[in-house]
Amino acid sequence: MLLVAECVSLAFGHLALVDGVDLRIAPGERVSLVGRNGCGKSTLLRLLSGELPPDSGSIWREPGTRVARLDQDVPFGGPQRVFDVVADGLGEASALLRAYHDAAREVAAGPTDASLARLGRLQQQLEHADAWRVEQRIEQVLARLSLPADEPVDTLSGGWRRRVLLARALAAEPELLLLDEPTNHLDIEAIGWLEAYLREFRGALVFVTHDRAFLTRLATRIVELDRGSVTSYPGDYQAYVRRRDEARSAEARDRERFDQRLAREEAWLRRGVKARRTRDEGRKRALEAMRRERALRREPPATARVTVDAGERSGAVVFDLEGVSKAFAGRQVIEALDLRVMRGDRVGLIGPNGAGKTTLIRLLLGELAPDAGRVERGTNLAVAYYDQQREQLDPDATVMASVADGRDTVTVGGHDRHVAGYLADFLFPRERLMSPVRSLSGGERNRLLLARLFARPANVLVLDEPTNDLDLETLELLEELVATFAGTVILVSHDRAFLDNVVTSTVVFEGDGRVVEYVGGYSDWERQRPAATGVGPRDESTPERRDRAARPSAAGAPKRLGFNERRELAELPGRISALEQEHAGLSATCSAPDFYRLGAEAMTAAVARLADIERDLELAYARWYELETLASGSLRD
Repeated sequence: MLLVAECVSLAFGHLALVDGVDLRIAPGERVSLVGRNGCGKSTLLRLLSGELPPDSGSIWREPGTRVARLDQDVPFGGPQRVFDVVADGLGEASALLRAYHDAAREVAAGPTDASLARLGRLQQQLEHADAWRVEQRIEQVLARLSLPADEPVDTLSGGWRRRVLLARALAAEPELLLLDEPTNHLDIEAIGWLEAYLREFRGALVFVTHDRAFLTRLATRIVELDRGSVTSYPGDYQAYVRRRDEARSAEARDRERFDQRLAREEAWLRRGVKARRTRDEGRKRALEAMRRERALRREPPATARVTVDAGERSGAVVFDLEGVSKAFAGRQVIEALDLRVMRGDRVGLIGPNGAGKTTLIRLLLGELAPDAGRVERGTNLAVAYYDQQREQLDPDATVMASVADGRDTVTVGGHDRHVAGYLADFLFPRERLMSPVRSLSGGERNRLLLARLFARPANVLVLDEPTNDLDLETLELLEELVATFAGTVILVSHDRAFLDNVVTSTVVFEGDGRVVEYVGGYSDWERQRPAATGVGPRDESTPERRDRAARPSAAGAPKRLGFNERRELAELPGRISALEQEHAGLSATCSAPDFYRLGAEAMTAAVARLADIERDLELAYARWYELETLASGSLRD
């Protein structure tokens, strides 16, 4: 075993977040830790990493085990370079690399015999410690997460700082990797790369995530933390949900039988005379024990009850865009976009961070004017806008005032409700109603903003990253609400399962201002998206081709190679050969002892290009296999 936790407990105040936990982590395991917001998942990770000592119990780690942890919060800033922060987690190698880069900058500023000698000594030490390979690994991780190596950390936003923390944890290559919400602030492309990286990771992995696709593709075991105790569920997420629901149903039946028996015994005791007999003392002692057991029982956490009043129907056409273009600082974000959103559509927006998804939302809502083209909004629109940055919440306002604007009641579905009862549906107890917004956690702020939005009638929901910081159960509840909402939905999300289960079409930002609509959810887009081999990408942007792609082929009709696919198949071996030759040359360059002489910028570009070639080769081989298979089928037919 890599780690063994026995009877571990830790309490903050009167309530034990971790209560007598037994947990074992084997080498190479990938364990997903799940549970409600605030149940103690982050605390358990800190206990496993050794950052927190338990109140009782013991945690044994195999001697020499390196542990790296990604925190959910962003605790650091400062003037350090991104590269230096990432390298900090690598022990002796990080100090050598930092000293070497300092010496290299000193030589570049003005070489002296002393500075050149120091640079030579450091180079020998780096080669002896195999630190060049470490540096290459750091550069690869930085390139994949699109992090600027030389940028000071304190100039980055909170989301980008969190990427730096993720890069530091990954570059360390520990035997035990602990990740707390690693997909937060990552776009779909970065999440896909992280999945592939972690699938090949040779150490043990324990992670917390609300991304069900990420969880399903990675986890070999799911551990649920509930009321301080952990339960292990081998298998995938669907098996966990089934067994969890069965366990909760059995627990509810046991609680009901216990409460009925306790009520009968209390009624017997109140009858008086028989209960005072000496021979019934044992029964009274058993009743006292039942009372103590009932007092110590921790009830299961409540479930949010989220509803939305769709109000009056909007017009048939909700948004109509024709030839819309928008640019910022010379960069084309949207170019010549034609898009029509009808009443009842549920449209998902997909694209990398910074591609322009929020810009499109602001164009739809009239907060921005297009540079060219026209945007027409339909009649009778009542829009509820969920802002990714939560700017609609005043951090100094109370929870109660944020929902009702100073009133004691809200009108939901045509009925007046007291704010306290309404907020209880969103899991806010009465003692939290007068708390300022700034004191809430990320998940609580999300729930508060949802409560604020759904307190008003709306026939158009515009949701910009609504799934961040929500636990899995609240996420599934929100998913059900959006999927059954009678109005129109515009949704920005990097949660692939959420998109698949909710949207009817996807609008994809493909770069250089190109925005294309596809039929269906994320998985449907993956099947229809242009091939990324770089050889004749498919053009499925027109409605006719999208509709044709969405229609199933005739039963039993074999797929044959077209002219373009035959030409692509003929050209692929040459492209693969060229990529392999370039890969071999770049690998030799990056492995050479004098690689450092190229300078930091050239080294970064070389490592990034090497990673791109590896990805292109993988895609080219997959495409070659696909076309070869189709060609074989065509010949047999």
